[in-house]
Formats: sequence, C-alpha cells, structure tokens
Amino acid sequence: MFFRRKGKLKKEFDDKLVHLIKETKEDLQQAKVIEGLLDDYNLDPIARRKALESIHYYLFKEARIRRVLIK
Repeated sequence: MFFRRKGKLKKEFDDKLVHLIKETKEDLQQAKVIEGLLDDYNLDPIARRKALESIHYYLFKEARIRRVLIK
C-alpha cells in the first residue's frame, strides 16, 4: 500500500537523470567545439569545458550506480 509509488518515482527521477545527461553531453560537445575554434590561449573556455566534463561524468557515474538504461 505505501510502496506503490516507489517504482513510479524511480522511473520519474531516472528519466530526469537521463535528460540531464543528454543536456550536459550536448553542452560538453559545444564547449569542446568552442575551445577548438579559439586561437588565443584563454583559460575561461578550458575551465568551462573541464567543469562540464566533471558534471557529465558524475551524472554518468550516478546512472551506472542506479542501473539506468540510457537510450
């Protein structure tokens, strides 16, 4: 009776996690392109790419722990 929502909540939050992973992947790819197009040595795009990389890998690790299938 009390645990019926558990599956529904897990699915809802897993879907949010997959959506976040896809968003951060797009942002990471865009940051890599921007970093590649820059001619001068600027630390801001490099720092942004590294921050996005760490966020993306953290979310991916969390999905692996939760055993979420990313399609």
